Amino acid sequence: MKQALLEYQKVNICYSGTRVVQDVDLMMRPGEILGIVGESGSGKTTLIKSALGILGTEGRVESGRILFRGEELKTLSKERLRQVRGSGMGMIFQNPGASLCPVRKIGTQFLETMREHKTLNKKEARDEILELFEKMNLRDGERILNSYPFELSGGMNQRVAIALAMILRPSLILADEPTSALDVTVQAQVVKELMEMRDIFGTGILIVTHNIGVAAHMADRIIVMRDGKIIESGSKDEVIYHPRNRYTRKLIEATPKIRSKRRRPDEAGFRGNRIDQGIYEPKAVV
Repeated sequence: MKQALLEYQKVNICYSGTRVVQDVDLMMRPGEILGIVGESGSGKTTLIKSALGILGTEGRVESGRILFRGEELKTLSKERLRQVRGSGMGMIFQNPGASLCPVRKIGTQFLETMREHKTLNKKEARDEILELFEKMNLRDGERILNSYPFELSGGMNQRVAIALAMILRPSLILADEPTSALDVTVQAQVVKELMEMRDIFGTGILIVTHNIGVAAHMADRIIVMRDGKIIESGSKDEVIYHPRNRYTRKLIEATPKIRSKRRRPDEAGFRGNRIDQGIYEPKAVV
């Protein structure tokens, strides 16, 4: 059996002494897409930030272990954690402004990220960036690299932020509501690109979302959180079609239903026919 990519063992997290995540156990396999769903305040984002050690001054992992490829993240030196954060784990934030500096050109930001972890000249780095852009269908790569973030649309900035997270070919991407600030067409495009990154590079993705339709489209397995606790977990089909917990059923029932046989887009930016529980059979908008 392959070693787990990411593992939480009885993890408790607190902010200013108040426990906000309780007794979390989860395990991700290499190349897997794991969706964490729940309402705002359920502890989803706190959970993934704890893996990167970016809980802020008021937050801390109170107890339990978080392991990345068998290494306990809490015990790593600053230098080793810096290495893991770039080449091992990448982060995509809800707001691309958290990844991109607004007053520096995109190309400069990519080069700095790469030089922190690799030894390469400017041409080699630029060629590697443009190759990744091509795989992500980011056209006009030279123009993007010579642009400032404010010269690009919000959707384009998010796609660039995904490329920045992927440029070091990490084995794990942590994605915090990466589609919620986008219009439905761009949402579908971003989801498609994330799934293609898994297919091309074998990257595992831990995606946090309040939209169970996005999780139903992307994830191999789904975890449902409420009030800082995992209340249900299983394969996508188990959670979506045979939910055991009443709260999970309510989340599913809250997903917009199609009332006729005619297709129409749902909130997640997908099209499809109605299936059990009112969830859409996800098909990306063409």
